[in-house]
Amino acid sequence: MVTVWTSQAIAELRKAYDYISKDSPQNARRIVEELTAVADRLPAQPEMFPPDKFKKNNDGTWRAFEKYHYRISYRITVEQIRIVRMRHTSRTPLQY
Repeated sequence: MVTVWTSQAIAELRKAYDYISKDSPQNARRIVEELTAVADRLPAQPEMFPPDKFKKNNDGTWRAFEKYHYRISYRITVEQIRIVRMRHTSRTPLQY
């Protein structure tokens, strides 16, 4: 099993890096590295985080975690952990 980021999630990660790096490139790198490190550990224990409370009709395969005020939603499939989206927690959550 591997971790795969959607293009939308990658774009959000880049936007977060760009925003944070305006004040501190060092912090931007650290935060991005830590967020990706958590995502990379998911295949070993995909259910380590709770089901995504904003996913309608969640069958348990949609999960989410928060770190550094960012909420990362992912889906567990047989072959991969798919990072679907990343949003700052100050933004209105998406129900999907």
